[in-house]
Amino acid sequence: MKLFPAIDLFDGKAVRLFKGDYQKMTVYSEHPEQIAIDFFNKGAKFLHTVDLQGALLGGTPNIETIKKIASSTNAFMQVGGGIRSEKVIETYLNAGVNRVILGTSAVTNPEFLKSAVKNFGDKIAVGVDIKDNMVAIKGWTEKSQFTGMEFCKKMQDEGVKTIICTDISKDGAMQGTNHELYKDMESSLDLDIIASGGVSSIQDIEKLIKLNLYGAIIGKAYYTGDIDLVEALKVAK
Repeated sequence: MKLFPAIDLFDGKAVRLFKGDYQKMTVYSEHPEQIAIDFFNKGAKFLHTVDLQGALLGGTPNIETIKKIASSTNAFMQVGGGIRSEKVIETYLNAGVNRVILGTSAVTNPEFLKSAVKNFGDKIAVGVDIKDNMVAIKGWTEKSQFTGMEFCKKMQDEGVKTIICTDISKDGAMQGTNHELYKDMESSLDLDIIASGGVSSIQDIEKLIKLNLYGAIIGKAYYTGDIDLVEALKVAK
């Protein structure tokens, strides 16, 4: 299983939110690229980055920071947060990003999703953020009309290869992941599934490995010291 340590960005800083609440933000570093270098030096081959301002406003407000992160290591880097046009996709790919994650736009603009998958193939992933069993959009501030599973099946039908599935109720709460959700998805879908939200211990990682998932994102638990990245990477191998 591939591990994606996460860097969430706001105003060029590495931050974390609690359950997606922008009013509950903790700043961890003013130099996110140094965190990426630290991840890489500890053996991480994959990085997960989210532009939290982009998620709210669209555009690429943290593009300069993302360029620094992309150029600082040889890790595979995926970026999400407010990607709502092919111009933004191209901006990120030209900045050294390997894969971009569509979120709100995949829900609200199906024609854009189709075009993006057609033009960029497996460089497109979709973030499926679930709140009370429904897909949430716009920085987790609104619910869509889709359940998580029906939306994932829709993405599969559209040719998407990778989804990043977050249970918002678990995100940043340090209470473990929603293993039942990922078990259902893995058994029902022909997609590369990356688990996100609540990966808070080595035991969580071990449980996810048993589900045969493609990947998992480590966020807050790294920053609080609850997960040792070197140990986690060994377990994931």
